[in-house]
Amino acid sequence: LSNLYVTQTLANEMVAMASNKWLLMLYINIFLLIAGCFLPPVAIILMTAPILYPIITAAGFDPIWFGVIMTINMEIGLITPPVGLNLFVIQGIAPDISIGKILKGSLPFVLLMVLQIIILCIFPEIATWLPQAVMK
Repeated sequence: LSNLYVTQTLANEMVAMASNKWLLMLYINIFLLIAGCFLPPVAIILMTAPILYPIITAAGFDPIWFGVIMTINMEIGLITPPVGLNLFVIQGIAPDISIGKILKGSLPFVLLMVLQIIILCIFPEIATWLPQAVMK
């Protein structure tokens, strides 16, 4: 992929396609949420980070902030069906509770995590303040 400049070409096309950087971020978040429903987080990071990093930096976003956003997206994927690995972990701990009941119980947390992504998009300083303070 590196020799053929696939990641650079894809990054340039995605940045050119999205006229607004927040629209681009919305597309990336939706993609990560969908990928998180089917793939484990390590696989998502290994497959998408080389492609998304140039896109994020070209759009003017902070890479540390995006790492936090990406982590939250993947955690949402771990608690949503169809795979929902964490749902099955909870059912293994409490086998007498149905997976449907566990899913209903996790729904408020999913909604709060989506709200957290929205808040971090509005106020990115929440995610970048501590790393910037430590690096001074």
